[in-house]
Amino acid sequence: MARFRVPKPLNELLSATSHEEYIPLLGQFGPTDAKGKYLHWDKFIWRVPKGTSEQGAWVATKLARKTISKTIELVAEQEKKFSYCIPDSLHALLHQIDKLSGGGHAIGDGSFITTKEKDRYLVKSLMMEEAITSSQLEGASTTRKIAKEMLETKRLPIDKSEQMIFNNYLLMKKALERKDEELSIDLILELHAIATYKAIDNDATPGALREDNTIAVSNLYNELAHVPPCYSSLKERLLSLCDFANEKHDGPNSDTFIHPLVKAIILHFMIGYIHPFGDGNGRTARAIFYWYMLRSGYWLFEYVSISKLIQEKRSDYDAAYIYTETDEFDLTYFIYHQVDVVMKAVNSLNSHIESKKSEFYQFMEWIEKSPLSKNFKRGQLELLKEAVKQPGRIFTAKQVSVEFDINENTARTYLNGLVDNDLLVATKSKKSKAIRYVSPAGLREKLKL
Repeated sequence: MARFRVPKPLNELLSATSHEEYIPLLGQFGPTDAKGKYLHWDKFIWRVPKGTSEQGAWVATKLARKTISKTIELVAEQEKKFSYCIPDSLHALLHQIDKLSGGGHAIGDGSFITTKEKDRYLVKSLMMEEAITSSQLEGASTTRKIAKEMLETKRLPIDKSEQMIFNNYLLMKKALERKDEELSIDLILELHAIATYKAIDNDATPGALREDNTIAVSNLYNELAHVPPCYSSLKERLLSLCDFANEKHDGPNSDTFIHPLVKAIILHFMIGYIHPFGDGNGRTARAIFYWYMLRSGYWLFEYVSISKLIQEKRSDYDAAYIYTETDEFDLTYFIYHQVDVVMKAVNSLNSHIESKKSEFYQFMEWIEKSPLSKNFKRGQLELLKEAVKQPGRIFTAKQVSVEFDINENTARTYLNGLVDNDLLVATKSKKSKAIRYVSPAGLREKLKL
């Protein structure tokens, strides 16, 4: 933590700062700067205008934050409580995410994707994306192309990197499956066991809490960044975390409101802070984030991948943790960081959807000119779209069943229907009994496009 300037606690600052130094600044400095940024002392010190007391300005900022701060019933070291605040710029981001993810108009457009068809176009590829990048965050080295091939064909993993990705894919599916259950230590252990099956380091055990204090968290510079709480306090801390997760903070009868995304981010942070496992804490934390968002009715998060964006700026993710720990356990730093990540992820998803819609509509306009188009179901048209795009592509019933979230018999019927119309070529593999369906050259001409 030597690379970060650590601020003094507010009570020490008030004792060391004269009234004349900060009172005239109370109206000039709010919780954020003029651009809505929630700065840590490490960055704040460089933004203070010349001629203005840096310490006085920081005290004024801290007091402004304190007036809108809320404490939560989760404790850090020495029983200090975590707190957070929601300045206007954060309110605006949360509102924007609610608008983009709550209505779901882009996905819910009935002319493009019906409820039953969402998985076909989105969930498989995007759930796979999250599984791959979440694993790469933890050190998996398999390429995205090979990893996606493994997941699409249901091939068993052949090394630890592939195992991590395979596990994370199952983990995302489990978070969705268990979204209607309350959080419990058993559920946390189950998620961890799935995440780390045959892919765990530090002599840790899948689905088991650590039993010593040998674990320490390093930053990108291999410096000590965090010493987790004592192993003897893990069960008590996790029980408190479960109570926090299960308490209604967004209902009409609740006396304390916490935005669901903010709460999900706090859960994410706390697993990282408590570090209940010898390995696999990050994977488990992100799974719990998704579990809570889905539990709170944000169905769009079934399709949102945050790990790719975290991976792209891992140092910012680590810094957000350190800022919180070094400034009186103020969670706002981590909340801002994660809300920004989610905002970018939701925008990326919407761009992905618009691209898919445009691509599909263009294809439909194109293929409607063919007299064969009326003979096929929508799923077969989607297969044809891929076949036209990639001559020589090989399809299997298993791969299509995964991609379309249908059973293998239905997938086989789709494929055989295209074979019957001479639009795919069926061949048998020498190594297995599975039939392979190949996209032939000249498919465009056959469709008279």
